[in-house]
Amino acid sequence: MALYTHEACFDHDPGPAHPEAVARLAAVLEALDDNVFAGLVRLQAPRASRAQLARVHTRRLIDSILEHGPLHYWRMLDADTMMSPGSAEAALRAAGAVCAAVDGALGEGATRAFCAVRPPGHHATHDTAMGFCLFNNIAVGAAHALAEHGLKRVAIVDFDVHHGNGTQDIFWNEPRVLYASSHQDPLYPGTGARSDTGVGNIVNVPLPAGAGAVEFRTACTQVILPALDAFAPQLLMISAGFDAHRLDPLANLELTEEDYAWITRELVALAERHASGRIVSTLEGGYHLGALRASVAAHVFALMT
Repeated sequence: MALYTHEACFDHDPGPAHPEAVARLAAVLEALDDNVFAGLVRLQAPRASRAQLARVHTRRLIDSILEHGPLHYWRMLDADTMMSPGSAEAALRAAGAVCAAVDGALGEGATRAFCAVRPPGHHATHDTAMGFCLFNNIAVGAAHALAEHGLKRVAIVDFDVHHGNGTQDIFWNEPRVLYASSHQDPLYPGTGARSDTGVGNIVNVPLPAGAGAVEFRTACTQVILPALDAFAPQLLMISAGFDAHRLDPLANLELTEEDYAWITRELVALAERHASGRIVSTLEGGYHLGALRASVAAHVFALMT
């Protein structure tokens, strides 16, 4: 199994006291420094190309991020989303990591990969950076799998506590991509209703505040996993946000690291049935450092075994 990261991802600074802090990536990599993860093949994330980004984003958005970043201090994109001088490079590496992981999984590289990168991506729509996200990393990777590897069925599972409105937006009319999300509702960004179905390729399971393991596992076993089985993906991708953890300060679900280990094992089994075991996972949210460490460790360990 491969681990993709890059030190440039430490250079994205969204400002003092911002939840999406540099310390998040440090916590993730610290967790993966444990001896149990010694078998990970550690790889440097390349930059995404403009062509890769342009499959899912407008030229205007790409230019805005790559050519109009601040030379000093910060540039505010919205109330939640900031750029610093190092943000463009970090965003290129974050999207590039997912593309490289896809190439590895579908080529001669590792069948499974985890991308320890930031900024996160799943809120970025085709034309708007938002919700801490600049480029939609997992969407860029999924589109790369379709275009460069000729896949007909790519599934994206998103268990971040916030709905991945950007991923849904990008693939709303794309039947080759199944997007399945569990998320707290109501909560930012206010999207992800059960009635949002795209062209039959969107599956949303909103969970009420206070929901925990029982509700989450029921949603997965009754809705998300059957939809994935019916779709039979050739590649399974995961928007791995860990902010549904009971300790996370930005939401009100009650999951633990054991729930993340459980859903990851279920997804591994599904990938073995349909996708020759191929899984690419990338970091999204998770803002309590202790919970993030434990949850990433549980997720990656389950991916490895």
